[in-house]
Amino acid sequence: MSIKVIRPGLLTTIQDIGRHGYQKDGMIVSGAMDKVALRIANLLVGNQENQPVIEITLMGPKIEFQQDALIALTGGDLSPTVNDEAVKMWRPLYVKKGSVLQFGVPTLGCRSYLSVSGAFNVPAVMGSTSTSLRARIGGLHGKALQSGDEVLSHPPTETGEAIIKKLVKKQTDRSFQQAFWTIHPKLLPSYETSIIRTMKGAEFDWFTKESQQHFFNQEFAVTPQSDRMGYRLKGKKLVLGQEKELLSSAVTFGTIQVPKEGQPIVLLADHQTTGGYPRIGQVATADFSALAQISPGKKVSFQAISLDEAQHLYMEQEKKINHIKRALRMKI
Repeated sequence: MSIKVIRPGLLTTIQDIGRHGYQKDGMIVSGAMDKVALRIANLLVGNQENQPVIEITLMGPKIEFQQDALIALTGGDLSPTVNDEAVKMWRPLYVKKGSVLQFGVPTLGCRSYLSVSGAFNVPAVMGSTSTSLRARIGGLHGKALQSGDEVLSHPPTETGEAIIKKLVKKQTDRSFQQAFWTIHPKLLPSYETSIIRTMKGAEFDWFTKESQQHFFNQEFAVTPQSDRMGYRLKGKKLVLGQEKELLSSAVTFGTIQVPKEGQPIVLLADHQTTGGYPRIGQVATADFSALAQISPGKKVSFQAISLDEAQHLYMEQEKKINHIKRALRMKI
């Protein structure tokens, strides 16, 4: 099975969970910006959670299916259609050969994920299929998808075949069939909020008391200079209590650094492996999905929580995903 890219969209790449185990060698992790959406997209079509999917940013692509396929769309709602007919998200969707998937205006969030049963067939590089644009590895030739690209996929999984049989019980002339059921909203990431729960960073105490209060009590604008490497924010200037030198130290997804100009940068999926700016905060893992779905021009604010609270939120997130797994097994 393969898909053909008719129009590539703003930024359309192949991603999985990421390229882990190589940060010590200077290799970035990359991977999906919204990993929860990626994991659920795979589960909905009978794949293992860490299979490659297509990440779609803001202005979506136009894609033609070269064969029949079982797909799912998760993440931000970019108004998807198949053959100009609106389709729903967070559920299995069976599309026939020749069908065309495209997207309209973003209504919630800014990144969608397209999975296909059997998964996209692209080679792994250093244990991951994720596209690293700066390193030019992974995905399809290490690049964002372009017009005319064809992406192969493996045959549907056994679970995928079972889902297909349920969706096509009755013969119909329609070019697609979608499940009537979906995942309960309480089990999904919330994209409604712009309040991101955050722990104090390693250098939080380096900042003046006033700047510490500003960090947790003001809204920051996400500037157009933001990308998969990080969000550049704009708000009241954050100031150090006194000038200090910081050796380059480890950073990760959600690390919030403050350069000399005093405007924070929130590191994201394509973050570098080390940084030399003071770390004022660290976003809780459970809020990575909400963070990833905030588009440039929107506002974001940070709510202070403890490490214990962040760990509890992460465990609750994993419980929800395990609940989804059990529910899907019963449904299929």
